[in-house]
Amino acid sequence: MTSLHFSHRARSTPYEPDRLEKLVTAALPHCLQIARKHNAELASLPAVEITVLGARAMAKVHRDFLGIPGPTDVITFPYGEILVCAPIAAERAQEFGHDTIAELALYAIHGLLHLSGHDDTTAEKEKRMATAQEKILSAVLKIS
Repeated sequence: MTSLHFSHRARSTPYEPDRLEKLVTAALPHCLQIARKHNAELASLPAVEITVLGARAMAKVHRDFLGIPGPTDVITFPYGEILVCAPIAAERAQEFGHDTIAELALYAIHGLLHLSGHDDTTAEKEKRMATAQEKILSAVLKIS
């Protein structure tokens, strides 16, 4: 079974690391089920590293690996690394009327779904992925 490892490096954005880890850990079996169905990377990874970053660190990775300036919400690497940006999550959570943890969990689930064979390269695929991540997030929020 795939295990999750978390690193918390976003010092300026308050959030509850334990609650985030609980939510994402609860989401993992849902994502593994999808990954097995698609014979995707997540099904064969021994571990996934999820790192919560600040905006400056995320902007550097975004620029260095994708050639795009500025921070982004989530970046997923196919070898099992997911980076999520706490300041963006806090900003969007306020915009959407929920808490930062729910937004961070959504980003981590998004990354896990990328590793499960989903992508968001077309409007149709993006809609399918958004539906899957919202369904998983709703399920795990009920347990927290």
